[in-house]
Amino acid sequence: MGIRTTLIAGAATAALAASPVLAEKARDLVDINGMRGSSAESALQSRGFEHTSTHKNSMGYAYSYWWNERDDDCVQVEVYNGRVETIQDAADQDCGHHKGDGAKAAGVIAGAALLGALVSHKSHHHEDRNHHEDQKAEADYERGYTDGLHNAAYHNYDRSDAYSSGYTAGVDEREAKLSHHHGHGGYSQVAAYKDVEGMSGSRARDLLNERGFTRVSRFGDDNTRYSIMWRAQSRQCLQLTVADGLVYDVRDIGNHPDCR
Repeated sequence: MGIRTTLIAGAATAALAASPVLAEKARDLVDINGMRGSSAESALQSRGFEHTSTHKNSMGYAYSYWWNERDDDCVQVEVYNGRVETIQDAADQDCGHHKGDGAKAAGVIAGAALLGALVSHKSHHHEDRNHHEDQKAEADYERGYTDGLHNAAYHNYDRSDAYSSGYTAGVDEREAKLSHHHGHGGYSQVAAYKDVEGMSGSRARDLLNERGFTRVSRFGDDNTRYSIMWRAQSRQCLQLTVADGLVYDVRDIGNHPDCR
C-alpha cells in the first residue's frame, strides 16, 4: 500500500500541503499472510522494511523482525512450515530501536549496547507476546532469557516469576538453534535421525537401517511400541517410540544394555 497523505487547505490561500507520513502497520501487510518465506521477504523489502533478526523455537516456528526506517515501524512475521502464518506490529525495541529515535540504532547506541539490543529477547518470547511494562520484571525476564540461551546455571536469586519464564524461553530457543546438533563431539560423522519423527514406524526403521542403524531390542504393547536402534560407527543409541503406527518420538538415549 502506498504512503497515505492528507490534503489540508490553508486558511488564507488555496495552497495544499501533505501531512506527516503515516507508518505502514501490520494491518496494511495482511496480503503477505500465506506467502512462502522468500516471497514475503521480497514483499517486505519492496515496502521499505529491513530484516533485523530471526528467532526459532522448538515447535518449528520462526519469528523474524523487520524495521521500516521511513515509517519508524517494527513488525513481527511468524513463519511455520515455510509459510507466513501471521504478521503483527512489534515494539520498536524488538528491532533494536527506541521509540521516537528517528535514526538507526547504530547511530545512537554504542557498539556493545547495540549488540545487546539485537540479541535480547523479543515480544514473542513472552506467553502473551508483550513485554513487561514493569521495568524490573522486564529486566528479570531478560536476565533469565540470557542465562537460559547460553546454558548458564539457573540463578533466580529474587525468586522472580519473570526470571523463570525468561529462562524457559531462552532454553527453548537454544534447543531450537542447536536442533542440527546430535549431541556428539569429536571427529566421527554421526547419522541424522530426527527427521523420522511423524513417519510410519516401518518407514522410519527402513530409513534408519539405510543410515547404518540396526534394531537391537523392542518392547511395548499393542498401543505403544519401542525400538532400540544402534549404530556402532558413531555409537548412537536411539529409542524409537511408535504409537498408532506413527513415530511419536525419537531420541538418542546415549546407552542401553543392547547398544554395544
